[in-house]
Amino acid sequence: MTENAVTNDVQTPVFQIQRVYLKEASLEQPNSPAILLDQQQPSVDIQLGVEATPVADGVFEVCVTATVHTKIADKTVFLAECKQGGIFEIRHLPDDQMGPVMGIACPQIVYPYLRANVADLITRAGFPPVHLAEINFQAMYEQQQAQQAESLPQ
Repeated sequence: MTENAVTNDVQTPVFQIQRVYLKEASLEQPNSPAILLDQQQPSVDIQLGVEATPVADGVFEVCVTATVHTKIADKTVFLAECKQGGIFEIRHLPDDQMGPVMGIACPQIVYPYLRANVADLITRAGFPPVHLAEINFQAMYEQQQAQQAESLPQ
């Protein structure tokens, strides 16, 4: 056997970004225009989510979703939701590395686009931009893994 034949049998890991795109965006102002005249400082609630879905063999879609809900008392000022997607080619990785790649590496790539789109959407609606904080996806992933481990029957 030649040396080339030996090296060709080893499958090199592949990690490539195919595309990053805005999958979904919505903004509601159910109490406008009256609520816009209220001078109180609104409360802001921000929820984030990450999901990964196989699309084809070795190809995955990873989405990060942000929901921004602002209220004055019990009335909604605005509710914005954006879902930023990325398509990634991931091949020949050991199974124990797939979770961290899809739960940490991919969201870290997609998240800056999400932050920009959320700020832009809210600004275009006539409000000061909401800048999402930087996220430590590794800590978030590890916390999710710990929660899943706790919920498993002993």
